[in-house]
This record gives sequence, C-alpha cells and structure tokens, in this order.
Amino acid sequence: MGRVLAIDYGSKRVGLAVTDSMKIIASPLTTVASNEVIQFIKNYHEKEELDKVVIGLAKNLDNTDTNSTKLIDNFVIALKRSLQGVDIITVDERLTSKMAQRSMVDMGMKKSDRQKKENIDKISATLILQTYLDTTIS
Repeated sequence: MGRVLAIDYGSKRVGLAVTDSMKIIASPLTTVASNEVIQFIKNYHEKEELDKVVIGLAKNLDNTDTNSTKLIDNFVIALKRSLQGVDIITVDERLTSKMAQRSMVDMGMKKSDRQKKENIDKISATLILQTYLDTTIS
C-alpha cells in the first residue's frame, strides 16, 4: 500500500508532506528547490511507493487564477509525464500559508523558526494533505 504525497509548489521552493503507510497521518517531509523537486519525487517514489500526489492549486478568494496558477499547471503536466501510473490531483490551497503561520504559533514555535519560509512551505503541504485526507474519508 503506497503513500500520499502533498506538494505546496512555489517558484523557488516546494514544501512536501507525506502520509504514513496506512494513509492516516500527514507529516511534513522536507522542502526542495523547485528545479529539483521532480527528481526528488521520482527518487522518493523508488524508495516509498506513492499511490497519489496531491498538489495545492493557488486561487484567489473569488476563485480566479493567481500569478502562480499557470506555474503550478505547468508543473502538474511535467510531473504527470515523470510519474506515470501515480494518480496526480490538484486541490484548493487558499489560505494554507496563513493557516500554516497560525499553526506554528499555536505549536509554540520560536519566532525565528516561524520566519523561515521553508517551514511555512512544509507545514502548508501538511495542511493541504490533511485537508485532502479529511475530505476523502468523510
């Protein structure tokens, strides 16, 4: 049984989160440079089977595209070419960065750690994944 990987894609960095093998718990995995993420995911998939990849799709509150939407669409196309046989879906990621920042405060994370963008990216990916898990179970 494979895992589910979640991606918070950005032009510089990509936050990654993954489930446990039973697909119950979402945990932060790492942050990778955007230009290295497809190879990282391919290598990860060789070690840990992936059933599905969930990618946060950036939209404005009024459901219009953001500056990042086209970038993410292009990434999805490239990833589908590289990971044939793995289900790749996009989900709404509106407000996940704000929720990630709030979560870090709630966890008692030091201000210096909360300001590191890679931490925000990993936690955003985890929130995307946990939201996906919560909506597919219900």
